[in-house]
Amino acid sequence: MRALFLILALFAAAGGGWGQRHKLGEVNAETPEGQLLQQIGQEADAAKRLALLEEFTAKHPKHEAAGWVYEQLQSGYLKANQHEKVMEIGDKLLAVDPEHVEAAHQSLKAAEALKNPDLIRKWAGVTSQSARKVAASAQPKDEEEAEEWKRRVDYAKQVNTYSDYSLYANALQNADPRKRLELIDALEQQNPQSEYLPQLVHPRFLAYRQAGDNAAAVAFAEKVLATDQSSEDMLLLVADNYLQSKKDPDKVYAYTGKMVEVMSAKPKPEGVSDQDWNKRKDQIIGLARFMAGKQYYLQNKFAAADKELRPALPLLDNLMVKAEALFYLGVSNFRMEKIQDAADFSKQCAALNSPFKAAALRNLKVIQSQYRGVK
Repeated sequence: MRALFLILALFAAAGGGWGQRHKLGEVNAETPEGQLLQQIGQEADAAKRLALLEEFTAKHPKHEAAGWVYEQLQSGYLKANQHEKVMEIGDKLLAVDPEHVEAAHQSLKAAEALKNPDLIRKWAGVTSQSARKVAASAQPKDEEEAEEWKRRVDYAKQVNTYSDYSLYANALQNADPRKRLELIDALEQQNPQSEYLPQLVHPRFLAYRQAGDNAAAVAFAEKVLATDQSSEDMLLLVADNYLQSKKDPDKVYAYTGKMVEVMSAKPKPEGVSDQDWNKRKDQIIGLARFMAGKQYYLQNKFAAADKELRPALPLLDNLMVKAEALFYLGVSNFRMEKIQDAADFSKQCAALNSPFKAAALRNLKVIQSQYRGVK
């Protein structure tokens, strides 16, 4: 009896304080298992204690104290920064106790320490699932048990929110766009109502672009634009997609018009100079009007094309786009019988080294041969 009291006292002094679920029952110090547990309780050196705990799980994996030993192991591995082993023990604890939120949470923290997006994704899901089970559990009728239940439910809800945050934070930090997308997708699947998802809209769009998945970027952007048309980058991509596909010209006009509206009213972001912001606004508005003008040109609506392309011209800083706009203006003005303007635009286009140079020169020669007074 004295041996039993001694070992329990040692364990009370040595026990971890991070939310253990498994309590150590009566230990018989006369048995090999009890003697090993006694050694564990008496060992002050952390590394040697871990070795003894590992020895116990190897020799007595089915012992009733195994859950308590696994908790001691996970706590010890955590302090020793042995992150892979923290997760290994987490798997074992959750296999016998799916509501062991603490073990799942510690495993998630270990995955974060390793900066491994696949493990973070795995353990965020496991942690959330475990936490939701606890949060949904029935309240006990016993008053003391009910107090403990309330504490655990509150903790589980906090951990569940943290599992969402972990996916969100690591999605923002990861340099690989495909891994970012996997983390964001995992968050959306885990909690479609997460408070962090709205903050990932633009990072998700950028990740699609950086991953080279233009189809997914367009589909995602159009989904977002159905309810929020504040992103000029999304408007630009979707408008250009409709323009290039030569489908639904009305959407080209709608999206480009919205781009001009958004950029005309959008306040300068904090930390951006007036010069840089004005340049950005001019670029977007110029491209929007260019795309609208090109769409009108393709539909042989030359007056409307001219109306959009003229104000776009001084805002275009890309030589190829400027040459294309000049070419369309030359043809449009010729069709509207504004011959001198047609010649001027064709001449400016021909002066630029672009794919439109040869065609602009031919058009200019035709104009000059037919209208001798044209300069």
